[in-house]
Amino acid sequence: MTAAGMLEGRVALVTGGSRGLGRAVVRTLAREGAAVAFNYLKGEAEAEATLAELRGAGSQAWAFQASVLDRAALAAMVSAVEREAGTIDILVNNAGIGQVVPLALMEEEDWDRMMDTHVKGAFLATQAVLRGMVKVKRGRILNVSSLAGVKMMAAPVHYATAKAALKGFTEALAKEIGRYGITVNCIAPGVLEEGVSDHLPRERRDDYLRHCALRRMGTVAEVAEVAAFLVSDRNSFMNGATVVLDGGV
Repeated sequence: MTAAGMLEGRVALVTGGSRGLGRAVVRTLAREGAAVAFNYLKGEAEAEATLAELRGAGSQAWAFQASVLDRAALAAMVSAVEREAGTIDILVNNAGIGQVVPLALMEEEDWDRMMDTHVKGAFLATQAVLRGMVKVKRGRILNVSSLAGVKMMAAPVHYATAKAALKGFTEALAKEIGRYGITVNCIAPGVLEEGVSDHLPRERRDDYLRHCALRRMGTVAEVAEVAAFLVSDRNSFMNGATVVLDGGV
């Protein structure tokens, strides 16, 4: 007999789940028994491959091409999942972008796109699922920040600002909705082997390794394991916290 996963019977939505950290989180939540939906903006082939992998392993899974900035598309996605599987009781706000540009050369559009994707996207996705969570008085929300959002380090200003805003969003929302049995936490990974680090110049990656006690970058799989615990019932009292995974910087 196979032991039940720690997310058995749960329904999860992961934003930006077709590649990188998002895909690792989707895989891990599904492995732990959750029915998992994810959205993506680009990379249809990657999304279809991820979906096929999940369903091939016997998981309930859905993929939606939708922007986290499209309120109507988010509402339609949530409604579709709820019709199939019931209330979404896990939300991982992972959708994000990376861009390396100094403030002096940054365009206003660069700033707006960064803030919109990370912060407004988390706001809209959370609103889309929150009413259902409140109704059943159960839920886990996990926001994906970054080490750059909680610690002074060499990072693009607009990226660090957006990720710092997610920490504040986490803390305020946790205080607001804790009465409904919903926890809100945040995870702040350091430099990982794939994802946003793809945009970093080689010298910044090398500098990180010099300061990291483990002398290596993290993997998306390592972060996904922690994310799965944070949205599980095994993590029942942590609320409003930001968990840093940086290898010791």
